[in-house]
Amino acid sequence: MVRTQESVKLLRMGATVPEEMELIEKHEEISLGRRAQLLEQMESHREQLQIQRKQQLREFEAARHRNNTLLQDLQKIEERLRGKQLPHPNLLALETKYWASVEESTPAWEHFLLGKGPHPTDDPGQPPRRAKQKPGTAKNQGLPPRPKPRSAR
Repeated sequence: MVRTQESVKLLRMGATVPEEMELIEKHEEISLGRRAQLLEQMESHREQLQIQRKQQLREFEAARHRNNTLLQDLQKIEERLRGKQLPHPNLLALETKYWASVEESTPAWEHFLLGKGPHPTDDPGQPPRRAKQKPGTAKNQGLPPRPKPRSAR
């Protein structure tokens, strides 16, 4: 048996040999038990870390695969867009003129729609058109109310 510092101290203090041996054995049992427990905890922790690393590696591989797939899809879309032809130049010119006309007539329509001006297509000599009124209830139109439906008896 290996003597520890505590066992040497006990010898010097005058403890009897059988008591000293008993204390040394108990100390070593406790130390060995504690070491075994710590070793078991460390091994368990090591196994958990290995499991975590394997899981992280699987997640990393899955993410890399997903990213590669997305990149390939984007590259295919990019190639298709490059291959498409633009519309005919006459169609582009017509579209440009249309939007210019819309932007030019927007203020007149805004005034009309807000109830602040005449209908944009009215001639200056014609009386201005009124905006369509929302259908009202019988009271608003001067009509008698409708009869209430009768319940089945």
